[in-house]
Amino acid sequence: MRRRAFTGLMSLVLLFAAPAAAMAAINEAYRPQDEFKLDPWFSVGPIEFNKAVFYIIVATALTCGTMIYTARRMQQRPNRLQTVVEGAYTLMRDNITRGNMPDRMAAKWFPFIATVFLFIWFSNIIGYLPLPTNTEHKVDIFGVHVPSLALYAATANLSVPLVLTIMVWISYHVEGIRAKGFTGYLKSWIPSGVEGFARGPIFLIEVISHFVRLVSLSVRLFANILAGHLLILFMGGGLVVLLNVAVGLAVVLGIVTGALAVAFFIFEVGLVATLQAFIFATLTAIYLGGAVAAEH
Repeated sequence: MRRRAFTGLMSLVLLFAAPAAAMAAINEAYRPQDEFKLDPWFSVGPIEFNKAVFYIIVATALTCGTMIYTARRMQQRPNRLQTVVEGAYTLMRDNITRGNMPDRMAAKWFPFIATVFLFIWFSNIIGYLPLPTNTEHKVDIFGVHVPSLALYAATANLSVPLVLTIMVWISYHVEGIRAKGFTGYLKSWIPSGVEGFARGPIFLIEVISHFVRLVSLSVRLFANILAGHLLILFMGGGLVVLLNVAVGLAVVLGIVTGALAVAFFIFEVGLVATLQAFIFATLTAIYLGGAVAAEH
């Protein structure tokens, strides 16, 4: 009986000691966060070019190039590419834009909302394509040092979603003031039926909520894309390197984490990349529509 109790106690000690030993052997040289470090490539006057600027340029080129290419090849009987583009067009026009604002206003703001949607979507998608953008670790190919492959997305840098958010924030305030006048627009922040002393606190809450939109709209996009990339980097062998475990355990752990990395990759590309673009564009339409609505 005592022997069984002693054996059980030792098993518990080993169970809790194993993670502690693994944590003690953590490989501090492995720093997955460095994948998002923006080292300057070159400068043109005051403009500094780095990895984020490169991805922004690529996303912008893909957004413009795809639409121009498709527009020049429109057919009476649509081909597969045209069918996909028309489906995306219907989603952006009917579901996102017209579903959240009057038709006359939707016709005016549809190009802006569609551009925001496509730019974010392309930025997210190319972020899951391994591109030679890691200048910290280079590969020697026939004597030429080429940047190694890396996963990065411009929307994983907070400055990019924040700039898009500020554009949306200013746009819907300007649209509201143009539709109702400055005083009328501020009055519309207080719901109809609220009278007396309650109007002051309600107005203050609305003021705070408008500034909170700057945080929520930008951080939602940034955090989702950043977290997805970190999970892929961490599971794609990163856990094995980080824990610096033995060879046998590394093989088993590598198989498990590798499978999880593939699952995370498919989930991010198949759902999150499109979903975040859809959410950002939909909220943009809601804010614009709400700014000109007769009642808040």
